[in-house]
Amino acid sequence: MVMDYTGTWDIVSSVNFEGYMLALGIDFATRKIAALLKPQKVIKQDGDHFSIRTLTTFRNYECAFKVGEEYKEETKGMDNRTCQSVVNWHQDKLVCVQRGEKKNRGWTHWIEGDHLHLELTCEDQVCKQVYKRTP
Repeated sequence: MVMDYTGTWDIVSSVNFEGYMLALGIDFATRKIAALLKPQKVIKQDGDHFSIRTLTTFRNYECAFKVGEEYKEETKGMDNRTCQSVVNWHQDKLVCVQRGEKKNRGWTHWIEGDHLHLELTCEDQVCKQVYKRTP
């Protein structure tokens, strides 16, 4: 059975976000601001169709995709690059591979209980974040 990701999720922890942003080439001032933010994720899932909105007081980011279909992703508001992305199911995990200027770039989402886990990778850096479902 496929996990239902629909919901609003508030961040509770983040490890190595600075290293991840450095690997993306994000400038010093933006990294310092981003490190202070408490992002909220709003996920809407309809079968294999997803919309993931990441909301902060500084910038918002949204991506929409269908699992298994490659799409052109504009990372405007993050590192402002274009990459070819594809998200696939690996058991109950959503795994995204992003091909572009940066090597080993992507993310993995999975749910354990009422927590949403997000692992972000870029080059040799890994950032691990945990979100709690908002009631």
